[in-house]
Amino acid sequence: MTTTLQPLLHDETIILRAPTQAWSSRSGSIGQKAIHGIYLSDVRIVSAVDVGYGGQPGEHIATVPHGADRVDFIALLRHLDDRSADPRVRVIRSRSVHSAGAAESMRIESTLHEDVTTTVVVRLASDLADMDTVKAGLHTPSVAMTIDGATASWSSAVVSVVLDAPDAALRLIHEELELSWSVTVPAKGSVTIGWSITASDTSAVVRGASGPAGWSVPTVIAGDDRLVRWLATALDDLDALRLVTVADPASEFLAAGAPWFFTLFGRDSIWAARFMLPLGTELAGGTLRVLAGLQGTTSVSDTAEQPGKIMHELRRGTLEIPREDISLPPLYYGTVDATALWICLLHDAWKWGLPESQVKALLPNLVAALEWMRDYGDADGDGLLEYVDSTGKGLANQGWKDSGDSVQWRDGTLAEGPIALCEVQAYAYEAAMHGADLLDHFDLGGAAEWREWAAALRVKFHETFWIDDPAGAYPAIALDARKRPVDTVTSNLGHLLGTGLLDPRQAALVARRLAPPELDSGYGLRTMSTDSAGYWPLSYHGGSVWTHDTAIAISGLAREGFTAEAASLVLGLLGAASAFDYRMPELHSGDAAVAFSAPVPYPAACRPQAWSAAAAVSVLTSTLGLRADAPSGTLGISPSAIVGALTVTGLRLGTADVAIIVDADGEVTATSGAVVEIG
Repeated sequence: MTTTLQPLLHDETIILRAPTQAWSSRSGSIGQKAIHGIYLSDVRIVSAVDVGYGGQPGEHIATVPHGADRVDFIALLRHLDDRSADPRVRVIRSRSVHSAGAAESMRIESTLHEDVTTTVVVRLASDLADMDTVKAGLHTPSVAMTIDGATASWSSAVVSVVLDAPDAALRLIHEELELSWSVTVPAKGSVTIGWSITASDTSAVVRGASGPAGWSVPTVIAGDDRLVRWLATALDDLDALRLVTVADPASEFLAAGAPWFFTLFGRDSIWAARFMLPLGTELAGGTLRVLAGLQGTTSVSDTAEQPGKIMHELRRGTLEIPREDISLPPLYYGTVDATALWICLLHDAWKWGLPESQVKALLPNLVAALEWMRDYGDADGDGLLEYVDSTGKGLANQGWKDSGDSVQWRDGTLAEGPIALCEVQAYAYEAAMHGADLLDHFDLGGAAEWREWAAALRVKFHETFWIDDPAGAYPAIALDARKRPVDTVTSNLGHLLGTGLLDPRQAALVARRLAPPELDSGYGLRTMSTDSAGYWPLSYHGGSVWTHDTAIAISGLAREGFTAEAASLVLGLLGAASAFDYRMPELHSGDAAVAFSAPVPYPAACRPQAWSAAAAVSVLTSTLGLRADAPSGTLGISPSAIVGALTVTGLRLGTADVAIIVDADGEVTATSGAVVEIG
């Protein structure tokens, strides 16, 4: 019996411009690995590309990216060369993608004194496999193609693809399309040939955003230039991840990540937009509006929709996960935290300068989201938010750690639901308090009621979540179905900091838990402590390191005044970013930095991932200690010296462009563009 496995990604090359992505080997070939292909709208429109120059593939010597959406593959053609020591004939194969397809050119260059005549042959195939099939490692046969002159086409019931190859001869060999060119490379010259494809999907629910990104690209000079390099790569990737829904083409958001999550995810898109606020509020506004447009209005068991609830994910069709008995509808609401996080984003965007007219338009959605937390999120009326999958085919865990084994006891036993996660209570508390601030500001009633609700949740949390321990008390990751505190020490604790849920003494206890090597791997924060039976460095949520998770902990530590603990995690992420060529993956191994000179990849991790990329902006924000209050026109700043001297221009507070200069001792020496409060 053949075993199918999820494709590995860590050694492959990707370019992207949402909703298109292309995966290949480092030499540019497509078809040798299960993930390889050119995809549009979660459908693989090209599954194999092979190129020969005079019957040989060339000898690959370099892969040179040009931003997120173009890459050059450089190869020597020594079989067409003379016998001198220096290579004199090469090919630069340039591949690019755009929101509706891809293009590839091959420029053969020669410094020989005589012409070179050869034949270039490209062979392509397509299986039109959906991404769920690819992720499951399943094989799909190639589809039939038709030829009309210098163009070819193929299609399914909903996806249509057209290939154009000027000056090429086209023919079909079984289910494979062959393009061939007879070329003469002039002496001391070059010749360029190529092909392109465009595709459409009538069942698509998302499409690429048009126009430039709606955020500033800051100029950053830092003593530690790893932060600068990470920011540059991250912002380029985030630009390529921009999407809109077909139903709301005016509201941009960020796709969660490539290749598996190239669509709208409530939680992921919210966190990424929240991280990006110091660069402008346009992305946050689009994210808030598109999610408000999909906010639940009724109770539907199969989709987990409830009135006021913010959705989890949007797909072009039902998501089937083989071997896991999971079947998610195209619009799925199975998340316990996105609703509270939506409220937090609305508040923070207002503080960073989202126009009051846009905030006011979303106030009915705010009220509905607050009411969902009270009326549906707290299903059993105990004052805490919990979740359970009632369908038997949805996600068993519905916080950000949504794998089936993410909530477990220290002895490795899985916790039974309904589950009340610790960080969800923190999000809900912050959402209720900040939602009340918005209600007050816009002269709506109910603010006092939500502050009372938040205060009661805070009391209940401290009555039920804290676990006594010789090393110091700490909050449980969750309460299980019997309201017992689940005792595993996890990174979830970092999400409590800075939300107001903890008092200073409790915050110090949490910071003390995050700092030791059981959680701080040296390359970021482990999702689970090494002293837990279920710990494994390559467990998706049970010991790996997630960049966004670490960035959230860094933000909370900085806001609570634990600079040394925050600095250790910042330096760990910068070390990891350098090792990953500054394109941080979704997650990486939790192996200790003292054991390995570079972080070990989690081989199926998405990259780029929106919240991993946007975490670069969050780390910059934490390093500067920014606190926005656009309604009063002030920007608080409490900088640290984690990355040495720091000069930043191009931050935004409302419509103002802000610049900040910090010396190597962490002292502010100059600011412009806003009223700055230091300390």
